[in-house]
Order: sequence, then structure tokens, then C-alpha cells
Amino acid sequence: MASLEPEQDVVLPVLTFQWLTATFLHWRYEPDVVQALLPDGLTVQTFDGSAWVGLLPFRMTDVRPFGLSIGPLGTFAETNLRTYVEGPGGRDGLWFFSLDAPSTPMVVASRVIVGAHYHLGEHTVEESSRRVSYSGVRNGGDPSYRVVVRPGAKIAAQSVLDVWLTGRWRAYTSHLGRLLESPVSHEPWPLRRATVGELEQTLTDAVGLPRPAGEPMVHYSDGVRRARLGVTRIVG
Repeated sequence: MASLEPEQDVVLPVLTFQWLTATFLHWRYEPDVVQALLPDGLTVQTFDGSAWVGLLPFRMTDVRPFGLSIGPLGTFAETNLRTYVEGPGGRDGLWFFSLDAPSTPMVVASRVIVGAHYHLGEHTVEESSRRVSYSGVRNGGDPSYRVVVRPGAKIAAQSVLDVWLTGRWRAYTSHLGRLLESPVSHEPWPLRRATVGELEQTLTDAVGLPRPAGEPMVHYSDGVRRARLGVTRIVG
């Protein structure tokens, strides 16, 4: 079970940043459907008998590789499509089906160094007093998404499922035939309830997942401000 607290702090980060204005949209999937899209060495995790796939748009700010400011290049909108997995040694984490951002340095470095499924595109986050709008389209015109949510009250006592869907402290990637693990640490996500005003997306189609059935589970977070990515290591 994922924990509210990181298993360990990343003392010497290769990247520091903030994740802000984040919306979590989650759907249930049959475990076999998700497992078929995972690399060797990873097993899909389930909660209440289902695998879960999350669409997470957010704003990434103050990105600093090795603690070095890169100015305006360190702020951009991003979105990812992910699921929850168990890796070697029973260590839980995230598998990203896709990540989309307008930052060429982030996209190129992540693909070349760790094999992350990053793609370039145009992405925006717009806030008003009562709603947050996200939109994006990958270079070439597809896939794309548009999400509008209305954030609500803070969740004072997070449920077990709330924690399970947001409390992950490592990401797995597959690169050059090897399974890699990258640790991350940050304060627990402060969550708020939210409702969806608009939702259109083809990101699930693009990775070979069936179109989600039913309404998603929705969380909103104002963000975490002290996130740190550690050194990637080979685990399989």
C-alpha cells in the first residue's frame, strides 16, 4: 500500500521543481488490459479489483537541473497518462504510458537518458476564480485533450484510495532493453474535491487503451512545491 509519506528523501537531486495546479482524473480498467501494455518486470497493481489509469494535467515550475536555474524555460504546462505498478522487489511506483510537454529540453533529455515516453506539443493551463482549464495537442495534431474542472473543498481526511492514487515515490521506465527506476520525493499532495465541466481526450486511444468507461474519479491539488527527482538506476 502506498504511504502518505515518502519512503526516503532524495538528498542529492538531479532535478528540483514544483508541480502546481494539478488535476487527477482516474478510471477503472480490467487488470489484464493494462498489464498487456507494461514491459517485462512490472506488474499492474489493483485496488478493489481494478487497475487504475490516471490522466494528470498540471503546471511545472521552477525546474532546476542540478540546482541550476534555467529561467523561463523552467516553467511549462505538462500532462501525463499513467498507471500504478509493482517492480522488482515488490517496490510500487508509476508507469507513464505518455508524457506531453512543450519543453524541448525536458522532452529530449528524458527520452534520451531514461527512455521516458515524452512528446512535444502545445499545452496550456488557464485559471479563473471558479475553474481551471487545461488543453493540449501533440505536434502533428493528435492526440489531444481538453479538461475543465471546478475545484471544491479541501479533503481533510484522505481515504485509502485517495492516498493510493497519489502517494507514489518512484517512476519506472524501459530503455535500451533495461528496466530503470527513478526515485522522487515531495510533501504529500494536498487534495481538494473537484467536478468536471468539460472532458475530451484521445491520449488513451494513442497508447492502445480502450476508451474509458464511465465518469472519472476527480481530485484537484494546488500543488507541491519541493519536489526532487533522484538518480536513476537499473533494476532489471
